[in-house]
Amino acid sequence: MGVSTTSPGKGIRLVTVDHPPVNALPVRGWYELADALRAAGRDPEVRCVVLAAAGRGFNAGVDIKEMQRDTGHEALIGANRGCYEAFAAVYECEVPVIAAVNGFCLGGGIGLVGNADAIVAGDDATFGLPELDRGALGAATHLARLVPQHLMRALYYTSRTATAAELHAHGSVWKVVPREELLDAALELAGEIARKDGYLIRLAKAAINGIDPVDVRRSYRFEQGFTFEANLSGVAGRVRETFGKEA
Repeated sequence: MGVSTTSPGKGIRLVTVDHPPVNALPVRGWYELADALRAAGRDPEVRCVVLAAAGRGFNAGVDIKEMQRDTGHEALIGANRGCYEAFAAVYECEVPVIAAVNGFCLGGGIGLVGNADAIVAGDDATFGLPELDRGALGAATHLARLVPQHLMRALYYTSRTATAAELHAHGSVWKVVPREELLDAALELAGEIARKDGYLIRLAKAAINGIDPVDVRRSYRFEQGFTFEANLSGVAGRVRETFGKEA
């Protein structure tokens, strides 16, 4: 359990997250993921990274129960910093990162896939930000990279989800495949990328990030300020206490 790294093909690094039961990551889990992604990007033999997850879903965001056990703000600050580092590690990885998404992709999961270079999704995948139902804010920066602006706002305010097929229609998901074919499809795309010249693919990643119209690190950091304000005001705690108690 945790974060593991394998090399399933020449030039490909597979980073797999496994935090049962739902891949809701504790603070240390976000840092472990960031470290694994940065290590993969630094390896000169790697030309593409595939980010996948074991179990029921790709990612359920932060570990809310870890926050509930904390009587102060240490867990919140840790989660904020950990998510910030993990999202940045995807975006700043020196080579392209493909997200292979199965099942639910919620909260922090949107931060990961929104910063990825490509997304391959199983036909069971759903994407959303239930932040307002969890006493949190954030990752609108990344959801806005997946869907048009007005749809992003509606999804954010309602906490609704979008299917892989819907995101494919918007052009943000490369391919939707049956769940059992997900990893093979992601590795196929990774293999196509990995056949490019390694030095050139790294230049391409840096160039594309350089022309990005939104500074994702600064944008997300701005959002995190409101997350902390919600906690200081007490409203986040009141909402978070309802987690797991919905009728």
